[in-house]
Amino acid sequence: MDIDPKTRKKQLRQLMLEQRDKLPPGERQLQSEGICEQLWELALSREIRVIHSYLPMGSEVNVLPFLQRALDHGLTVVAPKTLKNRRMQHLILTDLGKLEPGIFNTYHPKAAEEYRGPYDLMVVAGLAFDHNGFRVGYGGGYYDTFLADHPEALTVGVCFPHQIVDSVPVEPHDIQLRRVIH
Repeated sequence: MDIDPKTRKKQLRQLMLEQRDKLPPGERQLQSEGICEQLWELALSREIRVIHSYLPMGSEVNVLPFLQRALDHGLTVVAPKTLKNRRMQHLILTDLGKLEPGIFNTYHPKAAEEYRGPYDLMVVAGLAFDHNGFRVGYGGGYYDTFLADHPEALTVGVCFPHQIVDSVPVEPHDIQLRRVIH
């Protein structure tokens, strides 16, 4: 019997979150550093000027070193402020030391200017990714809505190797990423 995509996504979310949380902190840091290095090489090779990125929470890939490096090199970094009803406000990040808590255990830039321009690179977290660039996020639909509005951007998912699966259930609203780095 086939399991419907919503149920399969829920099961996959739970499994991947448990596995990610079990990753030893030292291993998580080492893998995050490797992912940050790959992101930086990608940014250099594509002459990226404007980056949109999640700010890590819990056991997610720590992209903060990549974001700090981008800031140090004068790139524009934008981070989301999660709002209710599948909406996000996109704020210019100027200092990783000036963040404040938001809803769903997220963080966002404090007292920051809103950004409304185009993006060169969008770094996206998730719980599971497949080789075709589809992802399973946390289930709120925030990123699929946002990514659909920016088809010009290079969209890159980041995850730990164990979060790569053969295929994730795909629904009509799911947006395919151009690349996954692990």
